[in-house]
Amino acid sequence: MKNSKLFKALVIIISILIADQVLKFWVKTHMSLGQEINVIGNWFTILFVENNGMAFGFEFAGGYGKIFLSVFRIIAVLAIGWYLIKLSKQNLPMGFIASIALIFAGAIGNIIDSAFYGMIFDESNYGKIASFLPESGGYAGFLHGKVVDMFYFPLFHGHYPKWLWGGREFIFFRPVFNVADSCITIGIASILLFYRKQFNKPLSQKTEVEATEELNTETEKV
Repeated sequence: MKNSKLFKALVIIISILIADQVLKFWVKTHMSLGQEINVIGNWFTILFVENNGMAFGFEFAGGYGKIFLSVFRIIAVLAIGWYLIKLSKQNLPMGFIASIALIFAGAIGNIIDSAFYGMIFDESNYGKIASFLPESGGYAGFLHGKVVDMFYFPLFHGHYPKWLWGGREFIFFRPVFNVADSCITIGIASILLFYRKQFNKPLSQKTEVEATEELNTETEKV
């Protein structure tokens, strides 16, 4: 394959999507909503929750907000996919391309939940294991499915001082997230930490593939 960077990016994307969806399917079909499995004491648990909105369990403006968010994600994924193909033809660090691939794969992973889970799964209820491909045709229509989250890291428990919020309990880290959320976060963090300067550099007029082909042609003439 001439464009090896694009091939590597595709391997990253496919691997993430498989891992993300396999874990979500397992959680969805083997755990009841709200069920918790301790992995490392009380610091790392698998907690089955679902959300209608954004990453890390945040909600977004009800039914119409759900459609808007799903459509926005689809448009964003198409744009990122086009950008990824274009970047793969440039003489850019593979780490930067891999970071874009992580964001792309994470976005697709959550779009799959929103687009199809409502049509292929039963409604999840406390104490009831959801079934796959129910005869009823699912719990919601296209783009109205819920995103499955499961990673929970309540690293620290404690209470605020009584003079601050009445001594209420606090938990750090409270959000529940999934593989797709993690990939989006890692991809964005990597770009901010290591590759911010790439956005300030104009893309070269000649792609890496074109330059290689031109070099090979000149070599053959010699």
